[in-house]
Amino acid sequence: MQNMCTIAEYPPGTGDCGSSPAGGRVIKIAVVGASGVGKTALVVRFLTKRFIGDYERNAGNLYSRQVQVDGETLAIQVQDTPGVQLGEHSLNCHEQLNRSLQWADAVVIVFSVTDCKSYELIGHLHQHVRQLHPDSRIPIVIVANKADLLHVKQVEPQQGLQLAHALGCTFYEVSVSENYNDVYNAFHLLCKEISKHQAACTPEKRKTSLIPRPKSPNMQDLKRRFKQVLSAKVRTATSV
Repeated sequence: MQNMCTIAEYPPGTGDCGSSPAGGRVIKIAVVGASGVGKTALVVRFLTKRFIGDYERNAGNLYSRQVQVDGETLAIQVQDTPGVQLGEHSLNCHEQLNRSLQWADAVVIVFSVTDCKSYELIGHLHQHVRQLHPDSRIPIVIVANKADLLHVKQVEPQQGLQLAHALGCTFYEVSVSENYNDVYNAFHLLCKEISKHQAACTPEKRKTSLIPRPKSPNMQDLKRRFKQVLSAKVRTATSV
C-alpha cells in the first residue's frame, strides 16, 4: 500500500493538463456538497490516512500530492470547497465554487446519509456542473458519507445508488471515520478514469487553462490541527 502520510504542496502556477512539477500529468478534482457532510474529512482521509472528527470552518483549500496510477506517477490536486445551500428556487453558488468547478477535471459530490437535505442537493449540483462543462462529459462521482451512523440514518444506500445510476454517475457509500480503504478506492478509481481521458486528449484540448488556480492550503495549519487533537487525547488519558 502506498505511503499516504504526507501532503506535498506544489508551487503556484502548476496544475494545467500536462504540466506537473515532474513534467507528468496533473489530475484536478473538486469536492462539493452541503455543509457538515464531511468533505474536508474525506479529502484529508484520502491524502493522509488520518481522520479528525472536528474541523474548523472550511475555507476552500487545495491539497496536492503525487499518486501512482497503473504504474504512472501523477500529480493530484483536490480542491475542498465551502458548503453549498439550496435557495428558494436554485443553488446558492458563490464565485469561488464556480471557479473550482470550471477548473476541475472531475467532481466528487458528497452527501451524508444522516442528512436528507444534503441528499436533495445532489441533483441540483449535478445539473450545475453540467452547465459549467456543456461541451464535455466531466466525470462526476457521488459519495455517501457517515455510513457507520446507522442509528441516525435518513438516506438508504439504495436511494443513493438509484439516483447515481439515473444521473450516470459512479456511487460509493463510505465511512470516513472507520474505513480508509473505501475512501482510497473511490478516489483511486476516479484518478484512473481521468488519467485515461487525459491520455486520449488531443494537443488542442490540452492547452493551458485560463481559469485561476484555486486557493492553496495552509499546510502548517493542517499540521497544527493534528497536534491539537493528539494533545487533547493525551490530556484526556492523563486525567482519567
